[in-house]
Amino acid sequence: MPEFRSATMIVNAHSRRGRELFEKACKRLADLPFPVDAHAVEDPDQLEPTLKRALAGKPDLVILGGGDGTVSGLVDFVKGTGAALAVLPLGTANSFARSLGIPLDIAGAIDVIAKGELRRIDLGMIDGDYFANCAAIGLSPQIAENVPAGLKRWFGRAGYLTWAAFEFTRFHPFTLIVGEGAEAKRLRVVEVRIANGRFHGGTELIDEASVDSGEIVVQVVRGHARRRLLRNWVNGVLRREARHEDTLNFTGKSLRIATEPPLPVSIDGEVLAHTPVTARIAAGVIDVMVPRP
Repeated sequence: MPEFRSATMIVNAHSRRGRELFEKACKRLADLPFPVDAHAVEDPDQLEPTLKRALAGKPDLVILGGGDGTVSGLVDFVKGTGAALAVLPLGTANSFARSLGIPLDIAGAIDVIAKGELRRIDLGMIDGDYFANCAAIGLSPQIAENVPAGLKRWFGRAGYLTWAAFEFTRFHPFTLIVGEGAEAKRLRVVEVRIANGRFHGGTELIDEASVDSGEIVVQVVRGHARRRLLRNWVNGVLRREARHEDTLNFTGKSLRIATEPPLPVSIDGEVLAHTPVTARIAAGVIDVMVPRP
Protein backbone atom coordinates (compact mmCIF):
# COMPACT_ATOMS: atom_id res chain seq x y z
CA MET A 1 0.00 0.00 0.00
CA PRO A 2 1.38 3.44 -0.87
CA GLU A 3 1.65 5.74 2.14
CA PHE A 4 0.33 9.21 1.32
CA ARG A 5 0.60 12.09 3.74
CA SER A 6 -1.50 14.56 1.79
CA ALA A 7 -3.57 14.85 -1.36
CA THR A 8 -5.27 17.46 -3.49
CA MET A 9 -8.39 16.93 -5.55
CA ILE A 10 -9.27 19.04 -8.59
CA VAL A 11 -12.76 18.40 -9.98
CA ASN A 12 -14.06 19.84 -13.22
CA ALA A 13 -17.45 20.91 -11.86
CA HIS A 14 -18.42 22.14 -15.33
CA SER A 15 -18.36 18.57 -16.64
CA ARG A 16 -21.59 16.62 -17.00
CA ARG A 17 -21.42 14.93 -13.58
CA GLY A 18 -18.79 17.00 -11.79
CA ARG A 19 -21.06 19.40 -9.94
CA GLU A 20 -23.45 16.81 -8.54
CA LEU A 21 -20.75 14.33 -7.51
CA PHE A 22 -18.18 16.69 -5.96
CA GLU A 23 -19.88 16.76 -2.54
CA LYS A 24 -20.41 13.00 -2.62
CA ALA A 25 -16.71 12.49 -3.33
CA CYS A 26 -15.69 14.83 -0.51
CA LYS A 27 -17.77 12.87 2.01
CA ARG A 28 -16.15 9.57 1.02
CA LEU A 29 -12.65 11.05 0.91
CA ALA A 30 -13.07 12.19 4.52
CA ASP A 31 -12.62 8.55 5.54
CA LEU A 32 -9.09 8.38 4.11
CA PRO A 33 -6.20 8.40 6.61
CA PHE A 34 -4.69 11.57 5.10
CA PRO A 35 -6.11 15.05 4.40
CA VAL A 36 -7.47 15.93 0.96
CA ASP A 37 -7.52 19.56 -0.16
CA ALA A 38 -10.54 19.59 -2.50
CA HIS A 39 -11.37 22.12 -5.22
CA ALA A 40 -14.51 22.23 -7.37
CA VAL A 41 -13.69 24.35 -10.43
CA GLU A 42 -16.72 25.80 -12.24
CA ASP A 43 -14.75 27.63 -14.95
CA PRO A 44 -12.67 25.24 -17.12
CA ASP A 45 -10.17 28.04 -17.76
CA GLN A 46 -9.35 27.97 -14.03
CA LEU A 47 -8.48 24.26 -13.89
CA GLU A 48 -4.83 24.79 -14.78
CA PRO A 49 -4.11 27.70 -12.38
CA THR A 50 -6.02 25.94 -9.58
CA LEU A 51 -3.91 22.81 -10.04
CA LYS A 52 -0.69 24.82 -10.15
CA ARG A 53 -1.56 26.51 -6.84
CA ALA A 54 -2.40 23.15 -5.29
CA LEU A 55 0.87 21.61 -6.50
CA ALA A 56 2.78 24.37 -4.73
CA GLY A 57 1.84 22.59 -1.50
CA LYS A 58 3.68 19.46 -2.72
CA PRO A 59 0.92 16.87 -2.21
CA ASP A 60 1.83 13.19 -2.46
CA LEU A 61 -1.31 12.43 -4.49
CA VAL A 62 -3.26 14.42 -7.09
CA ILE A 63 -6.86 13.32 -7.69
CA LEU A 64 -8.31 14.56 -10.98
CA GLY A 65 -12.08 14.43 -11.35
CA GLY A 66 -13.66 14.87 -14.77
CA GLY A 67 -13.64 13.37 -18.22
CA ASP A 68 -10.76 12.28 -20.44
CA GLY A 69 -10.21 15.84 -21.65
CA THR A 70 -9.79 17.12 -18.09
CA VAL A 71 -7.25 14.43 -17.20
CA SER A 72 -5.24 14.90 -20.41
CA GLY A 73 -5.28 18.68 -20.06
CA LEU A 74 -3.87 18.56 -16.52
CA VAL A 75 -1.60 15.52 -16.55
CA ASP A 76 1.23 17.60 -18.09
CA PHE A 77 1.51 19.54 -14.83
CA VAL A 78 1.41 16.48 -12.55
CA LYS A 79 4.11 14.62 -14.48
CA GLY A 80 7.54 15.31 -13.04
CA THR A 81 6.35 16.65 -9.68
CA GLY A 82 6.81 13.35 -7.84
CA ALA A 83 3.11 13.22 -7.00
CA ALA A 84 1.08 10.14 -7.88
CA LEU A 85 -2.13 10.42 -9.90
CA ALA A 86 -5.63 9.15 -9.12
CA VAL A 87 -8.69 9.46 -11.34
CA LEU A 88 -12.35 10.10 -10.54
CA PRO A 89 -14.17 9.27 -13.81
CA LEU A 90 -16.85 11.97 -14.13
CA GLY A 91 -17.00 12.32 -17.90
CA THR A 92 -19.03 10.84 -20.74
CA ALA A 93 -16.70 8.15 -22.11
CA ASN A 94 -14.10 7.79 -19.30
CA SER A 95 -11.80 5.88 -21.64
CA PHE A 96 -8.67 6.45 -19.53
CA ALA A 97 -10.33 5.08 -16.39
CA ARG A 98 -11.57 2.08 -18.37
CA SER A 99 -8.05 1.40 -19.67
CA LEU A 100 -6.79 1.40 -16.07
CA GLY A 101 -9.61 -0.83 -14.82
CA ILE A 102 -10.93 1.87 -12.48
CA PRO A 103 -14.64 1.53 -11.56
CA LEU A 104 -16.82 4.25 -13.06
CA ASP A 105 -18.76 5.01 -9.86
CA ILE A 106 -17.58 7.36 -7.12
CA ALA A 107 -17.51 4.71 -4.41
CA GLY A 108 -15.51 2.28 -6.53
CA ALA A 109 -13.04 4.90 -7.75
CA ILE A 110 -12.37 6.15 -4.20
CA ASP A 111 -12.01 2.56 -3.03
CA VAL A 112 -9.13 2.31 -5.53
CA ILE A 113 -7.52 5.35 -3.88
CA ALA A 114 -7.95 3.80 -0.44
CA LYS A 115 -6.98 0.20 -1.21
CA GLY A 116 -5.33 0.11 -4.62
CA GLU A 117 -1.72 0.09 -5.72
CA LEU A 118 0.58 2.31 -7.74
CA ARG A 119 1.30 1.44 -11.36
CA ARG A 120 3.90 3.27 -13.44
CA ILE A 121 2.44 4.06 -16.83
CA ASP A 122 3.26 5.75 -20.12
CA LEU A 123 1.79 8.93 -21.52
CA GLY A 124 1.23 9.62 -25.18
CA MET A 125 2.44 12.79 -26.87
CA ILE A 126 1.27 14.79 -29.87
CA ASP A 127 4.26 16.97 -30.68
CA GLY A 128 5.01 18.47 -27.23
CA ASP A 129 1.58 17.91 -25.66
CA TYR A 130 1.14 14.95 -23.30
CA PHE A 131 -2.11 13.00 -23.30
CA ALA A 132 -3.45 10.18 -21.15
CA ASN A 133 -5.38 7.88 -23.45
CA CYS A 134 -6.12 8.49 -27.13
CA ALA A 135 -5.88 11.09 -29.88
CA ALA A 136 -7.85 10.83 -33.10
CA ILE A 137 -8.06 12.12 -36.66
CA GLY A 138 -11.27 11.91 -38.65
CA LEU A 139 -14.84 12.00 -37.40
CA SER A 140 -14.03 12.46 -33.69
CA PRO A 141 -12.33 15.86 -34.04
CA GLN A 142 -14.98 16.93 -36.55
CA ILE A 143 -17.59 16.25 -33.88
CA ALA A 144 -15.51 17.97 -31.18
CA GLU A 145 -15.06 21.11 -33.30
CA ASN A 146 -18.76 21.47 -34.10
CA VAL A 147 -20.66 20.02 -31.12
CA PRO A 148 -22.98 22.63 -29.51
CA ALA A 149 -21.78 23.97 -26.16
CA GLY A 150 -23.32 22.11 -23.23
CA LEU A 151 -24.66 19.18 -25.27
CA LYS A 152 -22.62 16.50 -23.47
CA ARG A 153 -23.18 18.16 -20.11
CA TRP A 154 -26.97 18.20 -20.38
CA PHE A 155 -27.72 15.15 -22.52
CA GLY A 156 -24.69 12.94 -21.85
CA ARG A 157 -23.71 10.05 -24.11
CA ALA A 158 -27.09 9.95 -25.88
CA GLY A 159 -26.84 13.59 -26.91
CA TYR A 160 -23.25 13.14 -28.06
CA LEU A 161 -24.15 10.08 -30.16
CA THR A 162 -27.04 11.94 -31.77
CA TRP A 163 -24.73 14.76 -32.80
CA ALA A 164 -22.15 12.23 -33.99
CA ALA A 165 -24.76 10.68 -36.29
CA PHE A 166 -25.41 14.11 -37.81
CA GLU A 167 -21.70 14.81 -38.34
CA PHE A 168 -21.28 11.33 -39.86
CA THR A 169 -23.47 12.37 -42.80
CA ARG A 170 -21.00 15.20 -43.56
CA PHE A 171 -17.82 13.21 -43.07
CA HIS A 172 -15.44 12.20 -45.90
CA PRO A 173 -12.53 9.69 -46.04
CA PHE A 174 -9.01 11.11 -46.38
CA THR A 175 -5.43 10.14 -47.22
CA LEU A 176 -3.05 9.25 -44.40
CA ILE A 177 0.77 9.32 -44.63
CA VAL A 178 2.66 7.52 -41.86
CA GLY A 179 6.44 8.09 -41.81
CA GLU A 180 8.62 10.22 -44.02
CA GLY A 181 10.57 9.91 -47.26
CA ALA A 182 10.75 6.71 -49.27
CA GLU A 183 9.60 4.61 -46.30
CA ALA A 184 6.34 6.53 -45.83
CA LYS A 185 3.10 4.57 -46.10
CA ARG A 186 0.12 6.15 -47.90
CA LEU A 187 -3.38 4.79 -47.59
CA ARG A 188 -6.99 5.86 -47.81
CA VAL A 189 -8.65 5.82 -44.38
CA VAL A 190 -11.79 6.80 -42.50
CA GLU A 191 -10.29 7.14 -39.00
CA VAL A 192 -6.94 7.29 -37.20
CA ARG A 193 -6.60 6.40 -33.49
CA ILE A 194 -3.34 7.32 -31.76
CA ALA A 195 -3.54 5.22 -28.64
CA ASN A 196 -1.89 4.82 -25.26
CA GLY A 197 -4.88 2.78 -24.04
CA ARG A 198 -7.35 0.25 -25.39
CA PHE A 199 -10.46 2.47 -25.24
CA HIS A 200 -11.63 5.21 -27.58
CA GLY A 201 -14.98 6.92 -27.07
CA GLY A 202 -15.70 4.54 -24.20
CA THR A 203 -15.42 1.50 -26.48
CA GLU A 204 -12.60 -1.05 -26.45
CA LEU A 205 -11.21 -0.72 -29.97
CA ILE A 206 -7.40 -0.87 -29.82
CA ASP A 207 -6.64 -4.28 -28.34
CA GLU A 208 -2.89 -3.96 -28.92
CA ALA A 209 -2.48 -0.73 -26.92
CA SER A 210 -1.51 -0.68 -23.25
CA VAL A 211 -0.74 2.10 -20.79
CA ASP A 212 2.64 0.55 -19.99
CA SER A 213 3.74 -1.02 -23.30
CA GLY A 214 6.45 1.58 -24.00
CA GLU A 215 5.08 2.12 -27.53
CA ILE A 216 2.47 4.29 -29.18
CA VAL A 217 -0.11 2.51 -31.35
CA VAL A 218 -1.50 4.22 -34.44
CA GLN A 219 -4.55 2.26 -35.53
CA VAL A 220 -6.13 3.18 -38.86
CA VAL A 221 -9.52 2.16 -40.19
CA ARG A 222 -8.98 1.62 -43.91
CA GLY A 223 -11.58 2.42 -46.54
CA HIS A 224 -12.85 4.67 -49.30
CA ALA A 225 -16.39 4.92 -47.91
CA ARG A 226 -17.59 6.16 -44.53
CA ARG A 227 -19.72 3.04 -44.02
CA ARG A 228 -16.46 1.20 -43.26
CA LEU A 229 -16.11 3.35 -40.16
CA LEU A 230 -19.66 2.58 -39.06
CA ARG A 231 -19.07 -1.13 -39.60
CA ASN A 232 -15.85 -1.03 -37.55
CA TRP A 233 -17.51 0.78 -34.65
CA VAL A 234 -20.46 -1.64 -34.60
CA ASN A 235 -18.11 -4.63 -34.65
CA GLY A 236 -16.04 -3.01 -31.90
CA VAL A 237 -19.01 -2.37 -29.64
CA LEU A 238 -20.17 -5.98 -30.13
CA ARG A 239 -16.60 -7.30 -29.70
CA ARG A 240 -16.75 -9.24 -32.96
CA GLU A 241 -13.55 -10.56 -34.50
CA ALA A 242 -14.62 -8.74 -37.68
CA ARG A 243 -13.51 -5.49 -36.03
CA HIS A 244 -9.94 -6.37 -37.05
CA GLU A 245 -10.75 -6.75 -40.75
CA ASP A 246 -10.77 -3.01 -41.48
CA THR A 247 -7.86 -1.95 -39.26
CA LEU A 248 -4.10 -1.72 -39.63
CA ASN A 249 -1.71 -0.89 -36.79
CA PHE A 250 1.58 1.00 -36.74
CA THR A 251 3.63 0.89 -33.53
CA GLY A 252 6.81 2.56 -32.35
CA LYS A 253 8.39 5.12 -30.07
CA SER A 254 7.77 7.97 -32.51
CA LEU A 255 5.70 8.16 -35.71
CA ARG A 256 5.26 11.09 -38.10
CA ILE A 257 1.67 11.47 -39.26
CA ALA A 258 0.33 13.66 -42.08
CA THR A 259 -2.97 13.82 -43.94
CA GLU A 260 -4.29 15.11 -47.23
CA PRO A 261 -6.00 17.47 -46.70
CA PRO A 262 -4.55 18.75 -43.37
CA LEU A 263 -7.00 17.86 -40.58
CA PRO A 264 -7.62 18.64 -36.90
CA VAL A 265 -6.42 16.23 -34.19
CA SER A 266 -8.53 15.68 -31.08
CA ILE A 267 -6.64 14.75 -27.92
CA ASP A 268 -8.95 12.88 -25.54
CA GLY A 269 -11.90 14.77 -26.99
CA GLU A 270 -10.38 18.25 -27.31
CA VAL A 271 -9.11 19.62 -30.66
CA LEU A 272 -5.59 20.76 -29.83
CA ALA A 273 -3.50 20.17 -32.97
CA HIS A 274 -3.58 19.88 -36.77
CA THR A 275 -1.69 17.54 -39.07
CA PRO A 276 1.12 17.01 -39.72
CA VAL A 277 2.10 15.91 -36.19
CA THR A 278 4.56 13.58 -34.50
CA ALA A 279 3.04 10.97 -32.20
CA ARG A 280 5.38 9.76 -29.45
CA ILE A 281 5.37 7.69 -26.29
CA ALA A 282 6.74 8.99 -23.00
CA ALA A 283 7.47 5.66 -21.33
CA GLY A 284 7.01 5.17 -17.58
CA VAL A 285 6.70 8.83 -16.62
CA ILE A 286 3.92 8.84 -14.00
CA ASP A 287 2.52 6.67 -11.18
CA VAL A 288 -1.23 6.16 -11.04
CA MET A 289 -3.50 4.43 -8.53
CA VAL A 290 -5.14 1.30 -9.99
CA PRO A 291 -7.11 -1.62 -8.52
CA ARG A 292 -5.18 -4.46 -7.03
CA PRO A 293 -5.25 -7.67 -9.10
